[in-house]
Amino acid sequence: MKRSRIGDLPMRVIYRILAVGLAVVLAAVAAVVGFVSSSSPDQPGEGKTGQIAAPSAAPPSPGPGSAEPSASASEQASTQASAAQSAQASPSETPSASASPSESPAETAAPSSPPDGSEPAPDRSAVIAALADPRVPDLPRDKRLGRLPGKADKSKRRVQDGKSGVSLVRLGKPWKVFGASPFSTKQVLPKAKGAAHRGMLASCPVPILVQKESKDTALLAARWTLNHHPKGGKITWTASQPIKDGWLLAYRVKYKLKGKARSSMAAVAVTEISGAKPAMLFATIPDTQSKYWRAINTAVSSLRLK
Repeated sequence: MKRSRIGDLPMRVIYRILAVGLAVVLAAVAAVVGFVSSSSPDQPGEGKTGQIAAPSAAPPSPGPGSAEPSASASEQASTQASAAQSAQASPSETPSASASPSESPAETAAPSSPPDGSEPAPDRSAVIAALADPRVPDLPRDKRLGRLPGKADKSKRRVQDGKSGVSLVRLGKPWKVFGASPFSTKQVLPKAKGAAHRGMLASCPVPILVQKESKDTALLAARWTLNHHPKGGKITWTASQPIKDGWLLAYRVKYKLKGKARSSMAAVAVTEISGAKPAMLFATIPDTQSKYWRAINTAVSSLRLK
């Protein structure tokens, strides 16, 4: 009987053959496991970077015939961490319904009018609000200012209003130039005995929002002047007329002082100034100084652009 050839081989040769065979088997097993691992969609931490998006974005649909995998806790944590890193690296590329951080408020919302108010307001909302004030009646039909009681002032001197861009008469005695604030120029009568309110002639750029129509601007200015009359004053119109480059409103302001009905004659004249806010002339004289009312006619007719 012949002996097996394997038995004739030295043991070290047999060991080498077994080692090589085992190595080949292990390599084959490793290759198969690697192929399965790379093709499996369920590997934790293997989130697809192209799918990171805002929470409102829907994930892509799975391929035909395959079930949509459910995300494990580790997958959600990994995805959130990746999204946070992406947001920090490139905030301008993160989808969002709000404005980009690089946008400034000036770019997203323009102001309704320039800060100096020289451009007209876009609507008549301020006028509507003024006419809703019980102290301010509806404007009358156009009516010229008549000659008011008193002696005419024949002064030839003038006051220059550099802020408003106009000049006006400097009234003679007993009128005198006084501290202007809050106006640009101001002239006053001496205080009447027993009365805190006295005659005043002032000018300044209009202290209210400019309107498209000079008449509306004058209305808002007249309402504003109630701040410089005794408390509780109400307007009664006496004149409404166009003037050169503007509008004139004259009115009586009625109020009570120490329980007695009193009034002041007043007027505002608004004049358009190129490239700036309109100029406003404001005059008011109480009935205790009615002999000077004629100064209102003089002041209005003296208004000139510088």
